[in-house]
Amino acid sequence: MTIAVIGAGSWGTALAQALAKNGSQVSLWARRASVARAIESSHRNPDYLSSVELSSSIRASSDLAEVAREAEAVVLVTPSKVMRSTARELSRLVGPDVPVLVCFKGVEEGTGCLPLEVLEQEMGGADRLAVLSGPNHAEEVAVGIPAATVVASPSAQTADLFQQLFSAPQFRVYTSSDAVGVELCAAAKNVIAIAVGLSYGVGYGDNTAAMLITRGMAEMSRLVSKAEGDPLTCMGLAGAGDLIATCMSHHSRNRRFGEAFAQGMTLDRFSEETHMVVEGALACRNLAVLERRYRIELPITDVVRGLIWEGLAIDEARDALNTRSLKPEFYGI
Repeated sequence: MTIAVIGAGSWGTALAQALAKNGSQVSLWARRASVARAIESSHRNPDYLSSVELSSSIRASSDLAEVAREAEAVVLVTPSKVMRSTARELSRLVGPDVPVLVCFKGVEEGTGCLPLEVLEQEMGGADRLAVLSGPNHAEEVAVGIPAATVVASPSAQTADLFQQLFSAPQFRVYTSSDAVGVELCAAAKNVIAIAVGLSYGVGYGDNTAAMLITRGMAEMSRLVSKAEGDPLTCMGLAGAGDLIATCMSHHSRNRRFGEAFAQGMTLDRFSEETHMVVEGALACRNLAVLERRYRIELPITDVVRGLIWEGLAIDEARDALNTRSLKPEFYGI
């Protein structure tokens, strides 16, 4: 198949490489023309995963219409903050039956809409939409280090299509019908990773990290349950798997940001130096819409939002968590 991959960051580049290795013809859209030209001429992305030689069947362009024109399927790997504008533009470029896979993670600011909700509103056709998420650091997937992921869709046919396109011995792809659960886990885990990074940044140890990870999973489970997803999803690749990888890996930008923030780094400076969007910093703010909608408690999310956006001091954040009233371990699920 001819696949359009929209977004030439680290994850988009890694997924384009995975598709090409499986025999697909890949058209990769890069926001900057200089990046597209470099990929075309040297088969390397100069900004992301630059040590990886890309397949010769990957073509690159900064012209979205050119990339999308002959696509038989679309893989969206843009930052979540531009998901609506990107979907709106794509709706004019691809046919109504072209399958679309979402690979970014987040919640829309203001509305609380999940990615597939946004795409359905802008592009129509819920059954052609799917989401991919799992413990997948681009740096490892791009070079074939064994990993697994999950593709979720309202349509088993759409999930099966993307499973076949991406599956390889070193990259196992599972399917799920719980798109809501997968999307919420994908957004929430980045927030918990920032919290874990913060805890290491102020000098706490592995006990604290383990506490934050497991209580973070409880937050995810409450959120998924209230949104009518399947809480069991939180135990799978998009939940526990991605949570562990994002919280504990040196590849994780969200954990690295948490550590740096604890030592005085600002969000703007971190983003400028790494050329990456810290999705958890956006998600902790946008998840507040769902917290109010479903009347649930997300205490770790609350303190991360307070630290990044509301001027909360680290000592105040610690006390806010440590002095909460005692509860059963799995309340609200």
